[in-house]
Amino acid sequence: MLTIQSFAFNPFSENTYVIFNENKSAFLLDPGNFGDDENSVLKKFIVENDLKIKNILLTHAHIDHVLGLQWAFDEYKVPVLMHEIEQEMLDRNPMDAMRFGFQFSKFEGEISYLKEDEILKLDEDEFKILHLPGHSPGHIGFYNEAQNLIISGDVLFEGSIGRTDLHKGNHEQLLESIRSKMFTLPVETKVYNGHGNPTTVGFEKEFNPFFK
Repeated sequence: MLTIQSFAFNPFSENTYVIFNENKSAFLLDPGNFGDDENSVLKKFIVENDLKIKNILLTHAHIDHVLGLQWAFDEYKVPVLMHEIEQEMLDRNPMDAMRFGFQFSKFEGEISYLKEDEILKLDEDEFKILHLPGHSPGHIGFYNEAQNLIISGDVLFEGSIGRTDLHKGNHEQLLESIRSKMFTLPVETKVYNGHGNPTTVGFEKEFNPFFK
């Protein structure tokens, strides 16, 4: 049985997730923790729940989703998993940080690449990788069929969709990702997104104004 804990971190109110099972095995997704206080909050939760971080996962590599990536890698010393296409976005972050008025170093650590339809396992729990481009070219989602949930980053929000005005964003591609990949999931699938409240596939199919 999977448990999901979310944290709203950094000035962008980005959702960082810790997913863990009854064995205390855990994935850390999209570590957006920024600064000592947020690092401490995240670490305290992991320590108090006696969790073993198996991998750090990225839905995509925009800067708000990776502000804590170097800290997380240095702290837990486990590979970072993401889509290969997203490497360009990760490498752009020092330049993007300058646009927001702060310094940010290029990530230094072990990265492995995930492919669409690959099955990622956390002990016996399985996550299917869905490639969901549009917001970012290498954006992926982590779908767990057994518990009807997907960690989907900045693709589909409660009543909205991800922005597409960033580098290599594509509005039509994003809509197609949602229609062909996310909206084909069961309606009860819970969507854990990159900002704001969780939603469900069924709610968004019926009420999301971008699909009226």
